[in-house]
Amino acid sequence: MFLKQFAVCAVAVGLALATPVQAQETVRVGVTATGVPFTFVDTATQLPTGAMVDLARAIVEDNGLKPAFELTAFSALVPSLSTHKIDLISAGMLATDERRKVVDFSDPVYTYGEGMFVAANAKDFTIEDLKGATVGAQIGTTFADSLKALSVFGEVKLYDSIADIMRDVKLGRIKAGFGDQPIVAYQITKNPDLGIRLVKGYKPLKEGGVALAVAKDNPKLLQQVNASIAKLKANGQLAKIFAAYGL
Repeated sequence: MFLKQFAVCAVAVGLALATPVQAQETVRVGVTATGVPFTFVDTATQLPTGAMVDLARAIVEDNGLKPAFELTAFSALVPSLSTHKIDLISAGMLATDERRKVVDFSDPVYTYGEGMFVAANAKDFTIEDLKGATVGAQIGTTFADSLKALSVFGEVKLYDSIADIMRDVKLGRIKAGFGDQPIVAYQITKNPDLGIRLVKGYKPLKEGGVALAVAKDNPKLLQQVNASIAKLKANGQLAKIFAAYGL
């Protein structure tokens, strides 16, 4: 009887000791479906992909953890992080002072600004040329507020996605659209029939650094993310990830 009880206890202890090794913590990563080439859904696999998806996977796995990607509207990323529906944001999101009030950002991983796009058969415009006109921008982006602050346009119409802005520009419903320059450029390259083009020589109102974000009460994860970013920069893997998507 004693030997039997000892054997049962030994098995229980063995399982208890093995559990932490076998269990792999999951990090819920918020990404968008409309941020090509940073984050989007692969039509063949129906899975999230893109530069920031690959980067998040590399960072999470570098820490011995498992990523679980959660498709989230861009405007809902910060609220989802603040309410702990996700643990990490990895998208084409610029680290701004306003966002820093509610989330903590990692070290920057990429820098860009917005681009202006018009219908393929339209002439190039300057900001001044668009005085009183209706233009489009994506809700939740930093430059949407910057465009409104100019007090030049008749209306800065806000859209859920860049694809929606492109559609209305092509159809002539709005005069011009503004979106993340690398995202717009990538989509035009991949689909020449979009019916839009970037305005050459347009100077962004604001450039910023793309960074991952964590909740303010999760300093441990932020430290892990930054350590992995430093490692990926040093070994060249970070540059390879972005280069694979034309960035």
